[in-house]
Amino acid sequence: MTEYAGRGDPRRSMELLWGAGTTPSRGPKPGLTVAAIVEAAIAVADAEGLAALSMRKVAERLGRSAMSLYTYVPGKPELLDVMLDTVIGETPKASPPDGGWRPAVEAAARDQWAFYQRHPWVLQVSGSRALLGPNELAAYEAQLRLFDSLGLTAVEVTRAVSAVSNLVRGSAKAVADARAAEQATGLSDDDWWTARSSLLDELLPPDAFAERFPTATRLEQEHAFDQADRSPDDDTPYTVKEAVDAFEFGLQRLLDGIEAFVASR
Repeated sequence: MTEYAGRGDPRRSMELLWGAGTTPSRGPKPGLTVAAIVEAAIAVADAEGLAALSMRKVAERLGRSAMSLYTYVPGKPELLDVMLDTVIGETPKASPPDGGWRPAVEAAARDQWAFYQRHPWVLQVSGSRALLGPNELAAYEAQLRLFDSLGLTAVEVTRAVSAVSNLVRGSAKAVADARAAEQATGLSDDDWWTARSSLLDELLPPDAFAERFPTATRLEQEHAFDQADRSPDDDTPYTVKEAVDAFEFGLQRLLDGIEAFVASR
């Protein structure tokens, strides 16, 4: 399931994001706050995933009725926007590269990676549209500053930021999907592979497989798919570890490429 930011009323969402009109102007003294509602909603999403999020469930966590929340938040779409901007505010703002741009960018990428591990539900929200909230804009400003003094053009600065962000998000999504697979299917990686590998051998014997897929066969013989650094007591699913290792490899190669590009200037 993919959600999209910015599906609610534009004015109400932007007012909530920027703290305007968040307190009812009429009626008795409010017993709730937007911040409390958002905090409860984030807790629901962290514990149960975005599919479980509803105004009713958030209200139950607060010991209130769902109708009582609508005084503060028009609905789930507007609530989701504020949830996203709120958790983005947890990410440390990367410092300008006084000690070298590459360590600073790598540190920022790892902060972003840790953010997705804390809040994997964020990966279920399409990143195609900006929130234009204060925390999101502050995070983007900090990312731009990491590349702004390297002699790149304005477009190249924004492209470099996007390249790193897209790598981190894509890798984090692969990890989240791998972790969710066992729960969704009821099969571990080992059980899944055992159930299908024998059938593959039956339908396509090894010799025929090698003839049809020679590159994959050769790389397997050269232990391309082994996880040699796995300790005996490591029970991390194979696909999860593959995704994590791919992130580590990809981040360094991407930074190598940017470094070479900057040096060429």
